[in-house]
Amino acid sequence: MVFSSPIFLFLFLPLVFAVYFLAPKKLRNVVLLVFSLIFYSWGEGRLVILLLLSALTDFYCGRIIHYGYRKIGLTISLIFNLAILGYFKYLDFTFDNLSRIAQFLGFAEGVIPDVAGVALPIGISFFTFQTMSYTIDVYRGNVKADNNLLNFATYVCLFPQLVAGPIVRYSDISHQLNLRIISSDKFADGCERFIIGLAKKVLIANSFAAIADDIFKQNLQDLSTPYAWLGILAYTFQIYFDFSGYSDMAIGLGKMLGFDFPENFNYPYISKSIREFWRRWHISLSTWFRDYVYISLGGNRKGNVHTYINLLIVFFVTGLWHGASWNFVIWGLFHGFFMIIERMGFGKSLSKIPVILQRLYTLVIVIVGWVFFRAETLSEALTYVKTMFIYTSGNSALSSYLSFFHINLHTLFAVFFAVLFSTPFYPKAEKFFTRKKLSWFRPIALLLLFITTIIYLGAGTYNPFIYFKF
Repeated sequence: MVFSSPIFLFLFLPLVFAVYFLAPKKLRNVVLLVFSLIFYSWGEGRLVILLLLSALTDFYCGRIIHYGYRKIGLTISLIFNLAILGYFKYLDFTFDNLSRIAQFLGFAEGVIPDVAGVALPIGISFFTFQTMSYTIDVYRGNVKADNNLLNFATYVCLFPQLVAGPIVRYSDISHQLNLRIISSDKFADGCERFIIGLAKKVLIANSFAAIADDIFKQNLQDLSTPYAWLGILAYTFQIYFDFSGYSDMAIGLGKMLGFDFPENFNYPYISKSIREFWRRWHISLSTWFRDYVYISLGGNRKGNVHTYINLLIVFFVTGLWHGASWNFVIWGLFHGFFMIIERMGFGKSLSKIPVILQRLYTLVIVIVGWVFFRAETLSEALTYVKTMFIYTSGNSALSSYLSFFHINLHTLFAVFFAVLFSTPFYPKAEKFFTRKKLSWFRPIALLLLFITTIIYLGAGTYNPFIYFKF
């Protein structure tokens, strides 16, 4: 079940609100837990047991740490979470690479068993990172171990952010599990945030998904340089509005239920450096790696060489977190390389040039990186990048086909709004209307936006959220 599906919008969500707000306050966590398990099992079936097992394991690991067996509790938690991640997400990738190495060394094909077919549970990277952050924080003394299994299971399984983030740490909402503010104003703010996120996904991300998918499935030898750029620019907008749209919906749903989830995006495409980009993109993940990996490795406390090595490790793991593919690893290391050269002094030189050039530099790096993120194989990614920067006219028949389907009024509107809402336009417009005492216009505009989004949902095909597979 996904947020932008009719069954979620018009059946599941109204039912959740009806039961949740009618239930006594002491039973609301029970309601949330039950509906969250229904939400997850809707698409994952029996794999919901894995989610419950994760919550159960880390709850008792927290208790073990609390009773003084700190290293034992933390070790069990880390082994368990990394083991389920390793099995479900990386087992096939590992054995495939071992098989390739064995064949390169001259061993017969099949000497390494084929383990393809392991199902990847949706959201496993998110909920394992959440529960690991809990046990690490308990170990470090940053939070107290929870003694209420119901509350902790509710935290782990909360359906708004369960399958694609933001990664909500226990410390962010621990007090809200017992006492949270539910008001009409907060509910209204949550509705606004949800509608904006839904519109981002349906009206913008899905529009660019059709363009990106069509261009990336073409024979790369036939693709012209202009259409290579069109394809990756479409994907650049798609992934941002797809993922930030989901985060907006998750944060909005949280507010409607009385929770305050952390922000996950802060207009990353206006960044003036790669370092700034990672302070604005997928904030909950980048801060997770900073606090639990980078700092644990020593951060920047042991000199420049160790700092650069730590950064490479962090970005290697960041890439691998996104998927079991060398493309993701290269994408992570690509960003890590530019983080390092900016730290080595290039960042200071960069800050002295005009802001528009700083932003252009950052965007080009990010866009080229997205090629590795989107392409199916490393060779395809390299060929695609080559096509982008070494001009080719491609196949004229293909160009005519792509022109016919993609360069139209709808595309131009999508580009206009994508560029506009990649900047802090909305907060400024909101302040303007408030200052001019035109706040009455806001609910009307949101209602019209919601109706338009529902019409598009009914008329078009649905594209699943990109980050569901991570």
